Amino acid sequence: METIQHIILNFGYAGIFGLLMLGIIGLPVPDETLLAFSGYLASKGELHIALTILAAFLGSCSGITVSYFIGRVPGLALIRRYGRYLHYTDERIDQTHRWFGRVGKWLLVVGYFIPGFRHLVAIVAGSSRLRYPEFAPFAYVGALLWSTAFVCAGYFFGREWARMSVRAHHISLVVAGVLLLAGGIWWLMLYLRKRPKRPTAC
Repeated sequence: METIQHIILNFGYAGIFGLLMLGIIGLPVPDETLLAFSGYLASKGELHIALTILAAFLGSCSGITVSYFIGRVPGLALIRRYGRYLHYTDERIDQTHRWFGRVGKWLLVVGYFIPGFRHLVAIVAGSSRLRYPEFAPFAYVGALLWSTAFVCAGYFFGREWARMSVRAHHISLVVAGVLLLAGGIWWLMLYLRKRPKRPTAC
């Protein structure tokens, strides 16, 4: 983590952008801790909160887009063969594929909040031949929600950012559950609204 702090302190927004892009692709970067620390720096006035969120958002979008095209071009066969270098285990790939089959594009939104799976969701989406115009809105809305949530957490928690980041995985899972529930309720409301009404008996 000291290396991460050093990069952000020396390179600012460019460091946040680059680290998050690499972290989303699959390199071992503590993403949530990085975001929380960046928010903490913004609370001290060393960074601007809006620019911090923008850098985090753009870095996340870049990383998830690269992951999408990794899945779309070489496909899962190549990922299974060489994915161990980026910690893409067969078990996680299979589990992500099953989740994607169940909740589809919504997993691109909540996948950011599921530790160890955020980079795999885009790869599975690409390998499933999901078209880019369908992929982008869900992936980028997820990036905005995720980056904003953790930067703001670091900003408002202030000096407690380090303690808060230790619980980041638990927070991520809770947020993912809330988003899934909200998405399920929204889908159910749409389904009930579109369902044809039965004619009433005279």
